Amino acid sequence: MKPHHLEETLSKLKLFGMLDTLEIRLAQASAGDLGHVELLQSLCEDEAARRDAAGIERRVKAARFEQTATVEDYDFSFNPKIPAAQIRDLATLRFVEAAESVILHGPVGVGKSMIAQALGHAACRRGYTVVFTKTSRLLADLAGGHADRSFEQRLVRWSRPQIIVFDDFAMRDFTLAQADDLYELVTARVQKTSIFTANRQASDWYTLFPNPVVAESILDRIVNSAHHVHMDGKSYRPNKRPGQTPKGAGK
Repeated sequence: MKPHHLEETLSKLKLFGMLDTLEIRLAQASAGDLGHVELLQSLCEDEAARRDAAGIERRVKAARFEQTATVEDYDFSFNPKIPAAQIRDLATLRFVEAAESVILHGPVGVGKSMIAQALGHAACRRGYTVVFTKTSRLLADLAGGHADRSFEQRLVRWSRPQIIVFDDFAMRDFTLAQADDLYELVTARVQKTSIFTANRQASDWYTLFPNPVVAESILDRIVNSAHHVHMDGKSYRPNKRPGQTPKGAGK
């Protein structure tokens, strides 16, 4: 088979990773650097690497992060109070495998949202599905389902991701309807993981719910098995750091 026919076949089969490196691998084989089996192995590895990269890109895009961040990007030296070891341990994603949640709480500007998105990005690279959302936006979307009778479909959609990042959780009191919707979502997401960013620590969340029974039902599922990360210190935002631009900024 002529090389251009092979290229047509690889293209037809959508083996673009093999196609991209075909000339390089054939040259290596001609030079005696690769045997027949090694040539095939290398081409297969090239295809696998391309698909892995495409999958990561697809998952990151679907996550709708506000910024691209990794744990490696965070400047822990700027805020020595930030529990770097705990966050790096969370970056191993054992909490996802255990279906445990993470609560990042502390004052505005220390990087809670950035770390939450960095953990989400790490999960995308590991093959997990992630969605980042403002909590108010999620609740508004669920509320819209009551108006057009699509609540069940919306609930199923929000239940699918293996990880949801609830940004700005517990900013204000929940209404009865919001509390009920949140209960339905939390119940539907049993054995899945959530990451919360909040200015208040979890012990202060209970009073934000109008019904203490509903509050206990929701928070028992969220708080008790969660990893609590207290983030404190100076603001990490660029406009709070004269003459400096951090590697990333966030809440």
